[in-house]
Amino acid sequence: MIDLSNLAPRSRLRFQPRLLAWPLFALALLWYLHSFGLPYQNDVVFCWLIGALIAASVHSGGRTGWLRVLRDWLPVMAAVWTYSLLRGYGAHTPWAPHWSPQLAFDTFVGGGETWTVRLQHWLYTPGQVHWYDYAAVGVYMSHFFATFVLLAVLWRRRHDRFRALLALYLAVTFAGFATYVLYPADPPWLTSVQGHLPEVTRIVSAVLDQIGLPRAGSLFENGSRFANDVAAMPSLHAAYPMMLALFFWPTAGRALRVLLVAYPLAMAFTLVYGAEHFVIDILAGWTYAVVLSFALRRLAARRQARATAARAAASTAPATT
Repeated sequence: MIDLSNLAPRSRLRFQPRLLAWPLFALALLWYLHSFGLPYQNDVVFCWLIGALIAASVHSGGRTGWLRVLRDWLPVMAAVWTYSLLRGYGAHTPWAPHWSPQLAFDTFVGGGETWTVRLQHWLYTPGQVHWYDYAAVGVYMSHFFATFVLLAVLWRRRHDRFRALLALYLAVTFAGFATYVLYPADPPWLTSVQGHLPEVTRIVSAVLDQIGLPRAGSLFENGSRFANDVAAMPSLHAAYPMMLALFFWPTAGRALRVLLVAYPLAMAFTLVYGAEHFVIDILAGWTYAVVLSFALRRLAARRQARATAARAAASTAPATT
């Protein structure tokens, strides 16, 4: 007699198209990386992030999950794209960029010489890439995707936290834009080009060129409609790590808190060593993150208190006949 018991499970096996979601996404991403290099522009990073979330939703089998992705993320992408465009227009203010106050402050805290000049004199070797130069590139580039990746994780796991971090991110970002318009400011490398500071190297750009990543290095070239070389005060590169540290600190464990402290400090070192920002730009970025984190947290607490009071009043109100 032929045993047919083992054939039943195989007969029920059917190809499920949803399982192609991740392989197709991976193939598309590999093609893009091969053709165009690593994506660093905010809008491009957002497109790939939305694609990954759609792939995850399709793979999980949900019929409408991808619609939720578009509903929640397309407005975010539109807001970030709008900021990027406005940031480029902010480079053409009717008043001249400032450099003297920042230079004076940094010279004072540096004991007669800016910390950018000191650090490059001690650590940087033209034409030679040290391990900490590679580390500086990694830390600097994390600015373009770290917040977005964390937003995506929160969107999948804690939607209420996703909305809170998104509100904080947008508040810090647009507060920075407003300052760029009102107070255009030269970074150290541009101050050096203009002859107000000893010669310094834009290290991240130089390292990217030396290791053969011209597409990444082109981020630092002029001519893009999103480019704004005088958007230095405050430093959003410094503000975002501080923003993340303040946001996750209350619920973080000891190991994560070490990382939350290390990331803003590593970014600050990278920005000063790399001639991207003055020390005062970084302090201003940290201040924006602290003030807006506190303000939004207070606002959320007040809203929660009002909602709790309203529910309590509704539950104790006498029934009408």
